[in-house]
Amino acid sequence: MPHLRSALRAYALAVLLAVCSGVVAVVVAAEFQLPLRDPDGFLGPAWVRLPAIVALFVALDVIPRAIHRRRHVLHVLRERYEPARAALVVVGLGTFYLSYVSYRNLKGALPFARPEVQDSDLLLLDRLLALGHDPSHLLHTALGAGVAAYVLSAVYLVFLGFVPFSVVAALIWLRDVRAASWYVTALCLNWILGTVTYYLVPSLGPVFVRPERYADLPDTGVTSLQLGLAETRLDVLINPFSAEGIAGVAGFASLHTSVVFTAALVAHKLALPRVLRWTLWVFLALTLTATIYFGWHYLVDDLAGLALGASAVAIAGWASRAVDIELSRAHVLEEQPVTSGATVG
Repeated sequence: MPHLRSALRAYALAVLLAVCSGVVAVVVAAEFQLPLRDPDGFLGPAWVRLPAIVALFVALDVIPRAIHRRRHVLHVLRERYEPARAALVVVGLGTFYLSYVSYRNLKGALPFARPEVQDSDLLLLDRLLALGHDPSHLLHTALGAGVAAYVLSAVYLVFLGFVPFSVVAALIWLRDVRAASWYVTALCLNWILGTVTYYLVPSLGPVFVRPERYADLPDTGVTSLQLGLAETRLDVLINPFSAEGIAGVAGFASLHTSVVFTAALVAHKLALPRVLRWTLWVFLALTLTATIYFGWHYLVDDLAGLALGASAVAIAGWASRAVDIELSRAHVLEEQPVTSGATVG
C-alpha cells in the first residue's frame, strides 16, 4: 500500500499521545474520585456513532462502484478495503476515539482539579482587544438578534456532526494514507493541546459569567445547549456519580475554532477541491463569529484556538512527513464513479 510506512509513523505519534492522555484521564479521575464516562453526542455514544458513520461512508463508497461496474458489492468491498487499509482505518478511529474520550473526561474533571476560574481577567482582556467595547455587543448591534441568531446557531451546531464525519471521510475517501493520517493525528493533537490550555487558563466563557449580556437573544439550539451544559455542570458538582453527563464548560482555548481551522488548513495544503476548501474557510469565519456572538468564548480564546490548530497541523505534518505533500486532486481523492452521491467537492 503506498506510503504505508509513513502513515504508520504518523499514527504511532497519535497512538502514543492517545494512550498517554488515557492514562492521565484515569489518574485524574482516581485522584478526584470521579467516574470515567463515554461521552454521548446527538448521534449517541461515540463507540456507537463512529462505527455507524464508517458503515455509512463505506456504503457510499462501495455501493455506487458496484452498480457502476456491475459487480457484486462484496467483491468491490474486498477490493477497496484489503487488510492493510482496513487496519489503518481501525487504528485511525481507535486513536481518535481514545484521545477524544480522554479529552472529554479531563475536561469534566476541570471544576474539581482547577476550581478557580480566570474569567474576570479574560473579560478585561476582551474589552482591551475590542478597544473598550464588549465584542458580543458589537456583533449583536451589527447583525441583530433575529435571522443572524438562527443562522449562527445552525453553524455552531453543525460542528457536533462535522468532527466525526470529517474523520471518517478522511479515512475512507483520501487515497494517500499519509494525508488521512495527517488529519487524524492533527485532531488528536487538538484534543490533547486543548486540554492543556483548559488547565493552564481555567475559565467558563462570557455567557456563563455574564448571562445578562445574552438575555435578548432568541431561543435557539445554541441557547438550549448552553442551558443544558450549565445544568449538567451543576449536577456534576453536586454529585459526580449520579449525574448523567460530563461537565463540559471551558473557555480557553476555543476547540471549535482550532478544529475547524485544522480542517481548513489540511484541505488547503492538500489542494482538495476548491469548493471544499472555500466551504471550510467560510465555515471557520462563521464559527469564529458564532463563538463570540453567543458568548461561548472570549476573543483571546479564538486567537489561542487558531494558534492551537496551526500547531496541531504542523506537528502532525512533521510526524507523517505530509507537510510537503503537493498532490493534485486526482492524487488526493479516490476517483468517485459518476453515479456516486459520495463524491467530495
